[in-house]
Amino acid sequence: MNENTIIHFAPLQGYTDAIYRQAHARIFGGIETYYSPFVRVERGEIRRKDIRDIDPSHNQGLHLIPQLIAPEVDKLEQIMTLFIEKEYKEVDINLGCPFPMLARRHNGAGMLPYPEEVKALLTNAVEKHPDIRFSVKLRLGWDNAEECLALLPLFNELPLSHIILHPRLGKQQYKGEVDLNGFEAFYQECNKPLLYNGDLHTPEDIQSITARFPRLAGIVIGRGLLANPALAMEYRQGKPISSDEMAKKVGQLHAEVFNNYQELLQGGEVQLLMKMKSFWEYLLPDGDRKAKKTIHKTSKLANYQAAVSNLLGSY
Repeated sequence: MNENTIIHFAPLQGYTDAIYRQAHARIFGGIETYYSPFVRVERGEIRRKDIRDIDPSHNQGLHLIPQLIAPEVDKLEQIMTLFIEKEYKEVDINLGCPFPMLARRHNGAGMLPYPEEVKALLTNAVEKHPDIRFSVKLRLGWDNAEECLALLPLFNELPLSHIILHPRLGKQQYKGEVDLNGFEAFYQECNKPLLYNGDLHTPEDIQSITARFPRLAGIVIGRGLLANPALAMEYRQGKPISSDEMAKKVGQLHAEVFNNYQELLQGGEVQLLMKMKSFWEYLLPDGDRKAKKTIHKTSKLANYQAAVSNLLGSY
């Protein structure tokens, strides 16, 4: 096992915000870089919660690369102004989001069938901001895997710090198998540091990908780390942590996230419960089903906390 493989934490909207990232880095660790969920312009403005999320004061003690999503140059520039104001020197551009509502407007993976638009966006970014290290996160394409190959000469030519490729099509969203042959075709011709992202749930999955693609510059994991926050740590130490230690660490993670949301959210019990229910959506998929059901159904904080205790006590 190559413990030197660099592991990055992929962003997921609604899950991997600053509160979660800080708690994860402190309690579990094993991550080289965290990416922020994408910042976008909505009705002419950047959402206040996105501005707060990438503020360096909320991301101390971890390496954060903020991510943006934009269908055209002026929106990208609006977001870049924010990132530069916050003194970021690295920026990730999202060409991979498969969410249909955004993709229809040529955001994320919805831009991949339009190479001229991708070229205009990326060329402007690197030319206007030569002191920023840009990376790109993408899928194989929206409709077919030829789309990423058509863009590869552009990527090879641009001064990108790295590329993250998730080997599914945008129209698949997260369904179906990853296309490792599609990834391989891109890997063979890519002259930039390339990172693999997609369906990595165990240390063995990571091992299998790094064995097949030995030139990878790293691994990027999203849902696999939300399900098992110890995954990077277990891979690095070459053995799983005990179920007792997992229950203890998840308890610490939950307590820290819960307390910070309680402080941040002003909407009372209902808002806090809604936010905390999403915390459990991916986490501990093999945990006690009855306790998980109670967590998702309850409308009372006391019942929620009792169900969390039951879940961790039975793990």
